[in-house]
Amino acid sequence: MADESKDNDNTNEKMKEKRRISIEIQQSEQFRQIYAIGAVGGHTPYDIRIGFYNDIPQTIGSQKQKHSMRRQIETEIILSPLAALELSGWLKQHLQEYERKFGPITRPRKQNISEKQIEDSSNLQGYI
Repeated sequence: MADESKDNDNTNEKMKEKRRISIEIQQSEQFRQIYAIGAVGGHTPYDIRIGFYNDIPQTIGSQKQKHSMRRQIETEIILSPLAALELSGWLKQHLQEYERKFGPITRPRKQNISEKQIEDSSNLQGYI
């Protein structure tokens, strides 16, 4: 009986070895990296879309006239709900590892802005 158990264990190990798949990762010819400061998106019952953007400050007229921001979407990914769930778990894991190594990630605090600062610069957070 003990010999039969050992044979089953050996067979299971051999089957596991056969099921291992080697994955080769390579970049497509269209691969490019982008830096994004934010993301926008939404979902349907079928997919989840995430567009990654950068903000570009704009001044219309003279420096004391109107300030605006152009939000340029650099790329968009479309995921199945399952792929989005997997991405969420992957991001959570990597953020936890990052914080263990480098400390907590904090959001910038809002600054107290004087009237003079507002006249001299854009009142968009991060560009003051």
